[in-house]
Amino acid sequence: MEYTRLGRSGLSVSRLVLGTMNFGTRTSEADSHAIMNRAHEHGINFFDTADIYGGEDGAGRTEQIIGRWFATGGGRRDRTVLATKVYGPMGDGPNDRGLSALHIRRAVEASLKRLRTDYIDLYQMHHIDRNTPWEEIWEAFSVLREQGKVLYFGSSNFAGWHIAQAQEAARNRHLLGLVSEQSIYNLMSRWAELEVLPAAREYGLGVIPWSPLHGGVLSGVLRKEREGSAARSGTGLWAAALEERRGSVEAYEKLCADLGEDPAHVGLAWLLAQEGVTGPVIGPRTMDQLDGTLRALEIDLDPRTLARLDEIFPPPAPNGPKPAPEAYAW
Repeated sequence: MEYTRLGRSGLSVSRLVLGTMNFGTRTSEADSHAIMNRAHEHGINFFDTADIYGGEDGAGRTEQIIGRWFATGGGRRDRTVLATKVYGPMGDGPNDRGLSALHIRRAVEASLKRLRTDYIDLYQMHHIDRNTPWEEIWEAFSVLREQGKVLYFGSSNFAGWHIAQAQEAARNRHLLGLVSEQSIYNLMSRWAELEVLPAAREYGLGVIPWSPLHGGVLSGVLRKEREGSAARSGTGLWAAALEERRGSVEAYEKLCADLGEDPAHVGLAWLLAQEGVTGPVIGPRTMDQLDGTLRALEIDLDPRTLARLDEIFPPPAPNGPKPAPEAYAW
């Protein structure tokens, strides 16, 4: 396993991040525990979850599964860099969501209880809260850090200017501020390159891409369709994305075949090659899927291949792979 620092912090994390959103929904608790055990065997120490994960069983279910895994002992908690999130609705009350000081206090206590731990390594804002001032948010976070309940803070789904707002507000309080941003980022969704990635690099945030394979569209879905094994990618949003860019996906799968590599592994390897990316969130449903992702760490994409990928999935601007404003201006 390869390790890197999380942004400008001193925290060492694996370059693959174990996403747990499937735990308790598409993956049973027993299989979830087995996957986490295998992740540790592979050296993956960075686990990502959220308080709202749980599907039909209700918000908090996934954290409970992780907590029961920690409770089995064996140094599992000590060997894990644990990341969870706050923001989403955890009840029907007006203060059961968002980033108010009240909700942050209630949410962190509930997460700690479900996770069966006394601290969270990385506490991430799951979304921007336009109704809560940064002074309130950072004061609430400072209390958590002073209490030893949270060590680092991160954001998720922020715009570039949100990152700047957060960091300048933290700087005014002489705080470390954010150390990471978790953003949708993959070959089919490259909007983060315009301003989110440049802002993250400027402020020293590690970027954690979620949906690195665009919901499975970049995992060889056309081949799977032919074989009759396509799953998630064949429905909803991802089906629309596939139909809209089927030609690009066909070219992508052909390139991967020419390379002799699985499309899923190439998609992850491309992200690992991007400046500022800490590691993509992988969300294996099975042990085989987890084992297979390690191949991405071994793939070295040469400049010619990277250029071809830019041709197949162009950056979201007419002037090529450049940050804003050069991407759309001079």
